Amino acid sequence: MGFAGAMAVAVALDALLGWPGGLFARIGHPVIWLGALIDALDRRCNRTADAPWLRRVAGVAAALVVIVLAAALAWAAQATVAFGWSRMFLLGILAWPFVALRSLHDHVAAVARPLEAGDIAAARTAVSMIVGRDPAQLDEAGIARAAIESLAENTSDGIVAPVFWGALFGLPGIVGYKAVNTLDSMIGHRTARHQSFGWAAARIDDLANFIPARLTGFLFALLSARPQAATACIARDARAHRSINAGWPEAAMAGALGVRLCGPRSYHGVLADEPWLNASARDPAAADLISALKLYRRAMLLLGGLLVILALL
Repeated sequence: MGFAGAMAVAVALDALLGWPGGLFARIGHPVIWLGALIDALDRRCNRTADAPWLRRVAGVAAALVVIVLAAALAWAAQATVAFGWSRMFLLGILAWPFVALRSLHDHVAAVARPLEAGDIAAARTAVSMIVGRDPAQLDEAGIARAAIESLAENTSDGIVAPVFWGALFGLPGIVGYKAVNTLDSMIGHRTARHQSFGWAAARIDDLANFIPARLTGFLFALLSARPQAATACIARDARAHRSINAGWPEAAMAGALGVRLCGPRSYHGVLADEPWLNASARDPAAADLISALKLYRRAMLLLGGLLVILALL
């Protein structure tokens, strides 16, 4: 339960401070360090001349190196911290960089503000920072939809999942999860280069997010103004999503707001014919993005409260 308290400290610090620019300028960010290691392994071990099976083996080895190294360093750091209340706060400070609560809110709010003001060009620029689809193709509904989906999915990947694993295993849990998630974001895509090499990264990430994604979906549903509609949308549509995990928080958000999400979208000029979540509902607007941020803030307050309760049990 001391680990839950440490995660509560990490969540509180990130909500209040984010990751300060001055600190970033001096030492960067641990996720960037992980990314540099992954990029080096990708360049060195992912050889295009190798057979697909060999590239898959290399990808498995690379993923294990990153995850084991990250978790081992975190375990070593945790082992040096003495027991007691001070341990909870010190572990919380060390876990703080691996929670993206403030960053996610700020990036989505940066889309909501110009969209609400009717500045579609500025909203397109802002949404291009958080999604991969072609921003030039997006109208108000498309921008709002993209931002809401990003908010829903990244609540699971960026906050609930790292905190979940951190509450279970302490610093090795949250750091190890972040290594998994960074691997997936960098090499887990189904591109020609990473189809084989990134196979293990994508599968491990699916497994690591299986429980947190479902917890996030029900957290949104519980705190929404339409809990029955959100729960019904999860039950009906979550499994239709191309991701075994992202559909849960996104379906919950679609039902909670009474809008349709996902659906066809364009990536680098290629149309991806994705299924709709809550297909019979209306398209989202700027006001729905504002509502999604309010629901997100309520969910994060409850998450922090639950961590405190667990720490005090």
